[in-house]
Amino acid sequence: MCTSLIYSDAAGKVYFGRTLELTMELPYQMAFLPAGFASTSQIEGHPALAYSARHAVLAVAMPSRLPTPQAPVGLGDLKVLEGLNDKGLTFSLLSYPAAAGGHRSAEVTRAVLAASDLGSWVLGQFASVDEVKAALADQPVQVEPLAILGGVEAPFHYVVHDASGAALVIEFNRGVMSVIDNPVGVMTNGPAFGWHLTNLDNYTFLGNVDKSSASFGRYAAVQPDSGIATAGLPASNTSVGRFVRAAFYAQYAEKAATPDLAVLALAHILNNFDRPRGLTIDYPEQGDGHLEVAGLEEPGGQAYATEYTSWTSLADLDRKLFFLRGYGSLNYTRFDLNALAATGEPRVLPFHRIDGTATDATAALINAMAA
Repeated sequence: MCTSLIYSDAAGKVYFGRTLELTMELPYQMAFLPAGFASTSQIEGHPALAYSARHAVLAVAMPSRLPTPQAPVGLGDLKVLEGLNDKGLTFSLLSYPAAAGGHRSAEVTRAVLAASDLGSWVLGQFASVDEVKAALADQPVQVEPLAILGGVEAPFHYVVHDASGAALVIEFNRGVMSVIDNPVGVMTNGPAFGWHLTNLDNYTFLGNVDKSSASFGRYAAVQPDSGIATAGLPASNTSVGRFVRAAFYAQYAEKAATPDLAVLALAHILNNFDRPRGLTIDYPEQGDGHLEVAGLEEPGGQAYATEYTSWTSLADLDRKLFFLRGYGSLNYTRFDLNALAATGEPRVLPFHRIDGTATDATAALINAMAA
């Protein structure tokens, strides 16, 4: 399960946050990719698509394959899961198992972008949602098998936000890509994004004003506490329930007066989606339906599987600041993309080397070596 949303402060500046939930830890990397960084995307049967970054990118990335003594993992093996570029454009990957199966064909002579390379392509090439939409209208994209997931076709959908507050969903249903404007700025997992929007029509009664008294016959009922306005919110942690709650929190959370207070407000909002281990569990005999991402194998000997918030990230799209919090800490670590862009060289820092007690790890990433 994953939840993402945008939040605006009193001045209309935009902030983005998301949680990522799985049943295990994966080899996440914090990566800086400078402007000019060259990438290649390859779909079998088509020419390779080569592109160079016009913008500097700060990203959470993961290797697309496991390393071997003969072939260690390099920069070219990293896939962008989450990130921010120097124009305030964000990209996020969220689980969506319906993506795979059947593909709209493209001419064999045409270069096709692998869906797993959308992150580096979007963040490296474009400055706005409108630019991404225009480019996708002419660029074929295809879901492909991922070695790190045991050959399962990439079971994800993708969201893009920019500093104006515009938002975009890139979604594959049975292999067919749709590019959809996101007027809510919220995303979770399945069903399809359009279904979530239709479901919001069932919540027009929601508001943030408590109605704390009522009369029943001659009895005057009075609430003993505040908070009754949220009684109509769905309580489950399913993607359907989280989508509605995320839309509510993003809509009604108080608009902060300063950027620092806005980041703090966004962190408080995301706390509502923070999931501790064991909150819900699934036993092995129930099958693997609990896995949001097919292809991941549970560690042997586990009595049950439990999805938990592996990490949470926040992004200040105006100041180009990125904040990361892992499961092992309640504190966020800050990264300053403006400072990183001055280095001009790619850098990679494994998550396990990011100290949860450090308030800023920009220097640690600058001093890290490239993969």
